[in-house]
Amino acid sequence: MIFFCIVCILLSDIPCTKFICYALVSIIFLYILYKLRYPHLMRKNPLANIPFEEFDYQMLLDALQEYRQPRMKINRMLADGTIIRVKKGLYILGNSSRRRHFSREILANLCYGPSYISLQYALHYHGLTPERVETVTSVTTGRSRAFSTPVGVFSYRSIPLEAFPTGMGQYELADGRSFLMATPEKALSDTIVADRGAGIVNVNEMREYLAELRVDPNMLQVLDRKLLTTIAQRYRSRRLRFLCDLVGWL
Repeated sequence: MIFFCIVCILLSDIPCTKFICYALVSIIFLYILYKLRYPHLMRKNPLANIPFEEFDYQMLLDALQEYRQPRMKINRMLADGTIIRVKKGLYILGNSSRRRHFSREILANLCYGPSYISLQYALHYHGLTPERVETVTSVTTGRSRAFSTPVGVFSYRSIPLEAFPTGMGQYELADGRSFLMATPEKALSDTIVADRGAGIVNVNEMREYLAELRVDPNMLQVLDRKLLTTIAQRYRSRRLRFLCDLVGWL
């Protein structure tokens, strides 16, 4: 319809109208030429289709489906820092394209599984210990592993399958998403069992051990003794029974 109107105007005898029409034709021609010559500049930002800062390889491919060679595009984005590879198949947006801060807790759940955050990181998160922990520590039913990545270290300690599901909880981020992490009771139990050098043979030694860990005594008073007892049974741990006795006396 537009081209039909332009042709009609060109056939008319009004000089000014012809000039405007020639200008419109030129603009349309240049636009088509530019689109054919630089198609990548005409596309919208493909990463805008990725809802969160953390994403996997398949989500990235889906966002780049309009590209004829998406893998080459991925390599270019990695090279210029548009995206960052945390580990194989797992990425975050780079500083130049980041919309909000990424979640290391979400990344910890995605890096290696099945797993959930526990041990020292969870102790500090729950306020049981004062020291900030840079390494995101988790437990897993797989082999113990550690990953050094551009966004920090993620470590995973193997625990028995029987003890794994007990004391696992979901914790919500500000954006509504959730990540898996041990409850305070499970985080403390995992830490005690993981410390094989701790020769704890009675309740008093357990009290001394917790003081060395700088565990807040006030936090011990609010721990769920019933859950601690269940965890001790799953672990079949005498040391955890001492912990249950100590909490029961507080």
